[in-house]
Amino acid sequence: MSAAWRRRWREYVLLTRLDKPIGILLLLWPVLWALWIAADGLPPLWILTVFLAGTIFTRSAGCIINDFADRNIDPHVERTRDRPLAARRVSPYEALTLFIFLMLAALALVLTLGWQVTAYALIAAGLLLTYPLFKRFFPAPQLYLGVAFGWGVPMAFVAVQGGVPSIGWWIFAVTVLWALIYDTYYAMVDREDDLRIGVRSTAVWFGKADLAVIAALQLLMIAGLWKIGVMSTLGPLYFTSVLIAAVIFHRNLWWARHRDRAQCFRAFLGNHQAGLVVFVGIALATAQR
Repeated sequence: MSAAWRRRWREYVLLTRLDKPIGILLLLWPVLWALWIAADGLPPLWILTVFLAGTIFTRSAGCIINDFADRNIDPHVERTRDRPLAARRVSPYEALTLFIFLMLAALALVLTLGWQVTAYALIAAGLLLTYPLFKRFFPAPQLYLGVAFGWGVPMAFVAVQGGVPSIGWWIFAVTVLWALIYDTYYAMVDREDDLRIGVRSTAVWFGKADLAVIAALQLLMIAGLWKIGVMSTLGPLYFTSVLIAAVIFHRNLWWARHRDRAQCFRAFLGNHQAGLVVFVGIALATAQR
């Protein structure tokens, strides 16, 4: 491969954030929670493969469409000004071509799981396409992001069980709460830039109450996770994982206490550990049955 092509591929990696897998992990953990609870243990391997690959494809596509929508905003934000579209190193045409390719690849995978899962996947695609618009007028675009990120949960239940029981909607609700938590930390990094250019976010909306609201959301999420354990009779290993997740949440809040940009971003990244711990609790609890 020539040096020019290597540079081009590097730009595509940056465009899809494959160099920063945190977004994939935050999207993936609730899907794995749902798959393991729906299957009461290890789900069918093909279903697991489709959801793993689909998560990577759709997250990458989501990054592209977000950057495409924000290509004239990102140059004015410190954290995003060097993104390939913002810096004009990748053209809008290139970005949309790659977006379409990734979405078609995800669709090809989900079609193998039947029409019901495909119908849910089309809703997910609509959420993904419309999310970037919400930052223009909706005071809490992180809430809409939570719905988009959480939609893989009902999809997982449909894939495994053919429908979404009440436990599936509980996991979905918890996932929405979680996105509100971690993406508010993320938005706190950009708050000053967002205020200057008029972009909406929960960090802007909550203002000085941001940390208090995050703390309340964390308590609600822990309560929701506890309820999920009771509904699924997951046992002490799972409940121990929920308590560990609560400790991680407290640590993240402590890191962000001064609202320093770097520490807020650190708190955002720390949420991945909470998702991992909860998944380990679910996997161990279901394996123990």
